[in-house]
Amino acid sequence: MSQIRDPIREGLTRGWQVLGGALGTVPEKVVCDVAIVGSGAGAGITAELLAKAGLKVVMIEEGPLKSSTDFHQKESEAYPQLYQESAARKTEDKAINILQGRCVGGSTTVNWTSSFRTPGPTLQFWQENFGLADYSVEALAPYFAQAEKRLNILPWLTPPNENNDLLRRGAAKLGIQAATISRNVKGCWNIGSCGLGCPTNAKQSMLVTTIPAALDLGAQLLTETRVESFELANGKVTALHCRSVMPNGAPALAGRAQSATKVVAKHYVLAGGAINSPGVLLRSGAPDPHGLLGARTFLHPVVMSSAVFAQKVEAWNGAPQTIYSDHFLATQAIDGPIGYKLEAPPLHPIIFASTVPGMGQSQQELLKTFPNNHTLLALLRDGFHSESRGGKVKLRGDGSAVLDYPLTGYVMDGARRALLSMMEIQFAAGARQVLPLHEMAQPYTSWVQARDALNALPMKPMLTKVVSAHVMGGCGLAGQEKLGVIRPDGVHWQLENLSIHDGSIFPTSIGANPQLSIYGTVNRLAQGLARRLTGLDVALA
Repeated sequence: MSQIRDPIREGLTRGWQVLGGALGTVPEKVVCDVAIVGSGAGAGITAELLAKAGLKVVMIEEGPLKSSTDFHQKESEAYPQLYQESAARKTEDKAINILQGRCVGGSTTVNWTSSFRTPGPTLQFWQENFGLADYSVEALAPYFAQAEKRLNILPWLTPPNENNDLLRRGAAKLGIQAATISRNVKGCWNIGSCGLGCPTNAKQSMLVTTIPAALDLGAQLLTETRVESFELANGKVTALHCRSVMPNGAPALAGRAQSATKVVAKHYVLAGGAINSPGVLLRSGAPDPHGLLGARTFLHPVVMSSAVFAQKVEAWNGAPQTIYSDHFLATQAIDGPIGYKLEAPPLHPIIFASTVPGMGQSQQELLKTFPNNHTLLALLRDGFHSESRGGKVKLRGDGSAVLDYPLTGYVMDGARRALLSMMEIQFAAGARQVLPLHEMAQPYTSWVQARDALNALPMKPMLTKVVSAHVMGGCGLAGQEKLGVIRPDGVHWQLENLSIHDGSIFPTSIGANPQLSIYGTVNRLAQGLARRLTGLDVALA
């Protein structure tokens, strides 16, 4: 794909201020107006807006700077280069595998482009339970609209691939409504390798939109640089301390680069993502008078059902997620039994083989069906019930952050219902066999057989396969200090020059893929921050 421009390499040639790793030694001390920890959805939006306001901005990213030239559609390259813990980050008990980005652009560089505004029922719950009176559909709408225009978020008009159309057809036969997903793409080639980094720069991630815009305005980017902790005094952050790391996150080799860096700023924005952002604050000994830091960290726990069809599905080919169903959210009271959103994920060999159950001959037989395989996933909407309090970010002995996430009976009841729903849809779409991803399950050849078998299976962690690509909460927004870590304007309740602008600010899970929720909410917070720091009104363009 040599004919495709690489805007990152072009920017580096123009003289962008980017240091770290092979791009140059990071100095011992950096001074700026605003230091932004991270480079994902919240960091990118914030960096562009603050740079537009004329502030000297420095972004600090633990992962490497990779671009379209480096994206070869190979899982063996993408996972270790672009994901936290080589796409194998897990909860403390190893019961849930978590996909999170660890590169410039963060998870926006590797996500599947699904874009939903924060659902109205979620915002209403926040208003009623967390004192967020101004977090309404109407109040956020203009900020969502700006983000959607800036990132080309539009309904996907190309016909869905077979993988997604099976969800549409199966749901239609059962009278279940399904709809088209909006995507943040421009000139998409419909290749299907979004999760491995977009080789054509069609995905409008932070990597090719807000971060280049900020760098063109004079912002600085430090890559392969891990933020260890904040230095705190008298209710303020006085500095942050960083350390150089290798592209895979290991400590930098002696002599390869400056090992330690101190960044001094007037204001600090923490946007390292849920798990990492609470981790930085915990390592810093940040004030936490109400014991809320790292608590109420939410996933969308995901369960999956794998089906085999007579025809080729080729779930790796074409736009990855373009059809969804909210039927099992809309028909479920938000504070009742857990509801779930249905989507059809793409399949690639390593992710498929490492997710499906079994070993030896049984797994070999399943892997043979790969071209004809179709998988549905259910995003469980956690955080709205007294029995769904999510998890807690803690520190390991070495200071690294880990998420403790108990899978309660309440959540696992939802997992059982979601698996039943997905299997029924797959059989309605014409599946020859269906396998719910559970270690004790077998391939089933009829809906009645599958239903009866699943109802008899124990829904327990480690037996039921649970994954997630969405981490939220741990530094929650609230209108009162006793209810959250940060104020409604994004500023830390106890640290006056620290804002948090990422998915960790959500008081519950979103109930939908969260990237647009981060874009819209942080757009509002960052505009307010720019106004307070400079007196200027800036907006995404």
